[in-house]
Amino acid sequence: MRLPLRTLSAFAALAASLALLTGPAAAPPAAAQAGDGCDPIDPAACLLPFPNDYYTVADAGTPTGRRVHLRTTLKNALGVPVSPGEWNRADGFSPGSMLLSRVPGLDLARTGAAPVTDIGASLRDDAPIVIVDTATGERWPYWAELDANAPADRRALIVRPARNFREGHRYAVALRDLRDASGDPIRPNAAFAEILGPDLPATDPLAARQRDSRRVLAALRARGVSQDGLYLAWDFTVASRQSLTGPVLRMRDDALRGLGDRSPSFLVTQVADDVDDKIAREVKGVVWAPSYLDQYGGLPGSALHRGADGMPSRLPGNSQAVPFQCEIPRSALTRPARPALYGHGLLGSEGEVDAGNVKAMAAEHGFVFCATKWIGMADEDVPNVVSALADLTRFRTVADRLQQSLVNFTFLGRAMTRGFAGNKAFRNDAGAPLIDTGAELTYDGNSQGGIMGGALTAVSPDVRRAVLGVPAMNYSTLLNRSADFPQYAKILDLFYPDKLDQQIALALIQMLWDRGEANGYAWHMTDDPLPDTPKHRVLMHVAFGDHQVAPVAAEVEARTIGARVHAPTVVPGRSPDKAPYWGIPTFGASHDGSAMVVWDSGSPVPPLTNTPPTEGRDPHSDPRGNADARRQKAAFLTTGEVVDVCGGGPCVITP
Repeated sequence: MRLPLRTLSAFAALAASLALLTGPAAAPPAAAQAGDGCDPIDPAACLLPFPNDYYTVADAGTPTGRRVHLRTTLKNALGVPVSPGEWNRADGFSPGSMLLSRVPGLDLARTGAAPVTDIGASLRDDAPIVIVDTATGERWPYWAELDANAPADRRALIVRPARNFREGHRYAVALRDLRDASGDPIRPNAAFAEILGPDLPATDPLAARQRDSRRVLAALRARGVSQDGLYLAWDFTVASRQSLTGPVLRMRDDALRGLGDRSPSFLVTQVADDVDDKIAREVKGVVWAPSYLDQYGGLPGSALHRGADGMPSRLPGNSQAVPFQCEIPRSALTRPARPALYGHGLLGSEGEVDAGNVKAMAAEHGFVFCATKWIGMADEDVPNVVSALADLTRFRTVADRLQQSLVNFTFLGRAMTRGFAGNKAFRNDAGAPLIDTGAELTYDGNSQGGIMGGALTAVSPDVRRAVLGVPAMNYSTLLNRSADFPQYAKILDLFYPDKLDQQIALALIQMLWDRGEANGYAWHMTDDPLPDTPKHRVLMHVAFGDHQVAPVAAEVEARTIGARVHAPTVVPGRSPDKAPYWGIPTFGASHDGSAMVVWDSGSPVPPLTNTPPTEGRDPHSDPRGNADARRQKAAFLTTGEVVDVCGGGPCVITP
């Protein structure tokens, strides 16, 4: 998705104005100081290390017993601070949060830290980075990397969980035996060295921080991690299920309670017959859903309207117009087609349902696909997304509209299964319905539709089987690794020019994004459903070497949701990993459950750094364009079984 030229031009003009106002590039932010809301144990930037229970307070009214309490955040180039109010609603941090610190001179190879190619090394007894669940003692898998986009003096250490952290759990982190490029040990900074020393007098500015750290050090010691060689240690609490999913569930349940067993109201606005050799009819219209946004009609830039309890609340009579487009295959004229929702790609629209691969899927396998917008990240939201990158306080408007979109898709699905078949636009000349109302509603989406489709699957009371095409989760991992992001990164470079601040910014906005994308719902996507929600099965189709959606983030999703991976997955030697697809159980000929299938079109291995691929062709669209992949999808959506369509070998596509 490219930024419109006039949008880029407007921001280019703003950049020139800012340059005149601010002069040369700003110096890195001042070191954190005790008492200013910043944790003194990592002085490179405020909010480091992150996530961090230093930025929470006790709250007996939350499921975790904690509540985020950010006082100091970031400021953009105009000096506008990020208002922490929306973050402070949470009772913990993102389950997919990267761990951020800044270690001057750190060399990860000389240190022996687990790279993305050897996740299993993160669980070694002598691993230099340790993440441990303080309640269970379980060591958590991860990979470590340095921000490849930053200059050496502002380069973050990024530790990414290889499986999402457990909701509501507290984790302790230790960085130990760190080495520089010469192999020499890196000593802790002065503040943390004092904390590791004898008890400080009560009047010392670090005394309270030392007391807090004693609990962390004790938790690590109980799990075999001593203070020997320790560089830094801290703890953090992961947000609870209620904190992450509660707002959407409140909206969903309130909306469906008002709807009952009926179809929502809808209006057909356009019907086109004999569209092409695959599609007999294309139908466009609008479904109405209750809106929980703070503007009537829920326009781009609106946020959730919240009641006295802080949960989403509907303005009197507020409704969301949910545009839809349906593609009905020619086979439906004689035999009703199975209903399926379709999810569009990055900042797109419902019109993407008329793509050739979607029409082919409909025609070959008897599905009628209907799509609507992922409002919050649809074509109409581009200006607002850009403004949110310029002032992160506004990012709540992106996440809040995404939450409303989950209600919108749910209502479109109810119209498909309970209302459309009664309208003449969805009947043949003999008056017979074109949609099989006895078939279960399913879901198929690609790219952003694969990412958002995971969240929809988790909250849907109707969709029990979903195909997530070229999917992943956790935008804080995806953005730097996506070929789509560099043009949007220009906005961050302009308004948050410090690269260390940018990584903190990505971690912060992920906390809000969790409420509207798969990362916040992954633990409940399959076998551990949300309240009043059935279990689900998910089929993930991953493109090896994908330029737009990083496959490594799809692997994190597969581990989290309990999916198995088709094996043999890729040709031997193709993966750079020591243990390819580490921690994901395999299956062979077929699998009766959730699964990941990797489709290899021969594109180069993606970079092992947090940078986008630039070499070779982009295989992002290849799985959906492959007839065998569509055959596998259709079998899964119909029966729930993942069948082998690759002849017992890896799934290879010849572009």
